[in-house]
Amino acid sequence: MFSAAVARVLRARHVHYGWAVLAATFLTMLVVASAVGAPGVFIVPLQKEFGWSAADISGALAIRFLLFGAMGPFAAAFMNRFGVRRIMLVSLSIICGGLFLSLGMDQLWQLVWLWGVVIGVGTGMTAVVLGATVATRWFTARRGLVLGLLSASTATGQLAFLPLMAALTENFGWRAAILLVCGAILLAAVVTVLLMRDRPSDLGLAPYGESAIHAPPVQSTSLGVLMMTPLRILAEAARVPSFWILFFSFYICGASTNGLVQTHFISLCGDYGLAAVGAASMLAMMGLFDFAGTLASGWLSDRFDNRWLLFCYYGLRGLSLLYLPFSDFSLYSLSIFAIFYGLDWVATVPPTVKLTAQRFGPERANVVFGWIFAGHQLGAASAALAGGLSRTAWNSYMPAFVAAGVLCLIGAALVPFINRGREKSLALA
Repeated sequence: MFSAAVARVLRARHVHYGWAVLAATFLTMLVVASAVGAPGVFIVPLQKEFGWSAADISGALAIRFLLFGAMGPFAAAFMNRFGVRRIMLVSLSIICGGLFLSLGMDQLWQLVWLWGVVIGVGTGMTAVVLGATVATRWFTARRGLVLGLLSASTATGQLAFLPLMAALTENFGWRAAILLVCGAILLAAVVTVLLMRDRPSDLGLAPYGESAIHAPPVQSTSLGVLMMTPLRILAEAARVPSFWILFFSFYICGASTNGLVQTHFISLCGDYGLAAVGAASMLAMMGLFDFAGTLASGWLSDRFDNRWLLFCYYGLRGLSLLYLPFSDFSLYSLSIFAIFYGLDWVATVPPTVKLTAQRFGPERANVVFGWIFAGHQLGAASAALAGGLSRTAWNSYMPAFVAAGVLCLIGAALVPFINRGREKSLALA
C-alpha cells in the first residue's frame, strides 16, 4: 500500500507516521467543516431565489446541527468496529452526494432533506469525534497539541472558505460555491485513500511517545451490540456529575459558535449595511485567529488545569458577545470582535477532550466525548433556530446574541466544579 511505502520513508528519517495520519485527518476535517459552514453564506440568496424565510432555512439547518451531533457517539462506535478510514470515506461520499443533489432543489422539503438530514448524517460521521479518535490512538506525547491542530481545522474550515464562497455566490450564484466544496471533498477522499490507516499497529508501530505496540481490542461483530454500546456508555456516564457539566458547557459552546455566529453573522452584518463578502472576511479573520488560539489551547492543556482554561475561554467569549450589540459595526469595531472572539472559537475542544479522557478512560473517551459533542450540536441547533426566529419575529438578531453571551458567562461559572482525576464511581477504563 502507498501508506506502507510512506511509512518506510518517514521511518528512515525518524518521523513517526502518526504525523501523516494527522495531515490526512486535518484535511478531511477542514473540508467537512467547510460543508458545515457553507449555508451561512446562502441564507440571503436562498431567500431571494425561493422566497423562504430566515426561520424556514434556519429550521433545516437546525436539523443538520442536531444530526451532526447525534451521530457522534455512534460514529465513534462505527470507527471502533469498521475502522476510521472506511468511516471517513463513507462520510465524504454522503456529504458530496447531498451537496451535489442540492444543486437542483427548488422546494423547501428538499432543503430540509438534503441540507438537514443527508449532510447532517454525513458530517456527523466524522466531526470532532474523528479528531479525538485519531489523537488518542496515534499520540500519547503531544496529544494536546494534536487536539489543538485538529480542532483548529474544524473552525478554520468553517470560516476560511467563506470569503471565497461569498465571492463565488455574489458573482456566479450559490451553486458555484457548492461545486467548490464538492471539489475539496473529492480531494480529501483521495488523500484519505492514500494515507489513512486505522491504528499504529496496522503498520507495526507504537503510538507516538510510546515504545509498546498495542494490539487492537476485540470488537463485537453483532450490529445490535454495536448500536447499543454508545447507549450503554451514555447510561453509565450519565451517573457522573462531571459528564453533565461538560455536556452543558459544550451545549453553550455550540450555541455561541456554530449555531449563532457561523449561521447568522453574515445576515446580521447585512442588516447593518455590510456586504456579504465583507462579513465573510470577518468570519475568515475569526478563523485565522482561532487557528492560533486553538493551537495555544492545545499547548496550554498539556500544562495547566483544564477546568480553569475553560473558565477563561467561556468568560472571554461571553464578554465578546455582549460587546457586539454596543459596537457600531464599523470595520474597526468588528475587527476587535473578530480577534477576541476568534481566539477562543473552538479553544474549548482540547481541554474538554482531555477532561473527558481523564475521567472516563482512553478506550471509551471517544464515545463519551461523542455524547458531549451531541450537546454541542444540540446547542448549535437551538441557536440556529432561535436566531432565525428572532430575526423573523423582532426583525433583529440582537436578542439571540445577548442571550448567547449570558449563557457563556453561566458556562464559565460551572466548569470549575468539574471533579479532578478519574471518576472512581465509573469503571470505564
